[in-house]
Amino acid sequence: MEYRELGKTGMNISNISLGASSLGGVFHAIKENAGIEAVYTAVDNGINFIDVSPYYGHLKAETVLGKALKNIERNRYYLSTKVGRYGKDGVNSWDYSALKAKTSVYESMERLHVDYIDLINIHDIEFADLEQICNETLPALVELRKEGIVKHVGITNLNLRHFKYVIDHVPAGTVESVLSFCHYTLNDDALADYLTYFESKDIGVINASPYSMGLLTERGVPDWHPAPEALKRLARRAVEYCKSEGVPIEQMAVSFSVANPRIATTLFSTANPENVLKTIRYATTPLNESLLEKVRKIFEPGYRDTWVNS
Repeated sequence: MEYRELGKTGMNISNISLGASSLGGVFHAIKENAGIEAVYTAVDNGINFIDVSPYYGHLKAETVLGKALKNIERNRYYLSTKVGRYGKDGVNSWDYSALKAKTSVYESMERLHVDYIDLINIHDIEFADLEQICNETLPALVELRKEGIVKHVGITNLNLRHFKYVIDHVPAGTVESVLSFCHYTLNDDALADYLTYFESKDIGVINASPYSMGLLTERGVPDWHPAPEALKRLARRAVEYCKSEGVPIEQMAVSFSVANPRIATTLFSTANPENVLKTIRYATTPLNESLLEKVRKIFEPGYRDTWVNS
């Protein structure tokens, strides 16, 4: 396992990390015991960064993850969770107020059975008033950082330009990391355009969803996937081409995402212990540059095509 520092946080994290959204049954129903075992498997095999959110499964992911973390020594992992995006009884909600942010942190710690959070993120700032993020939400989290309740502060977002806006409108050092999803994948590497900027601000980069929310899988996209239909067709062509070459597109996707040393870690999500081991193997498989070139050619008509978060 390769470890990289996340910005200037001092956290040396595994270059492939566990996203716990699957523990909330976000993508499909899970068996709770298998989900807990998946967490054990990840940590036992060198993964030391776990990311979750109260939004995932509307508290379920944090609850299940907490059951696993009770049995893992606290010094064996770094824990990231989020504030701002929530849900109850199947209805999504958003609240980026300072009061809710602080309350949410303490509630997450209770569910997760920990007494501090290594990294607290503001979840999906594209849904928020960015002025509120700069002037209210982030200052509230910085207060918790000063108190030692959280160790580091970050933001997550689909729209890359929002990262720069927020970072440019808060005091230096406020934002220590960014979490971007679906923008450093086989079909979209737009995140690369921002790496020099983040480095200039000493901000660490977390890449999430190397499979582009299921687009880059042999299973295929779920019905709810927001990608344009034309991009879905290109993805199916890429999947079949990789299969014809004897390489799962999932392996290509992970190998590509972890190969960039300027990105601290790439998050994947599963509630299956076998998939944890498989993904770790993918992460340690050298990138097939020749096959990458051909896959990129397939995606060329829709390369960097994106979609609106929902």
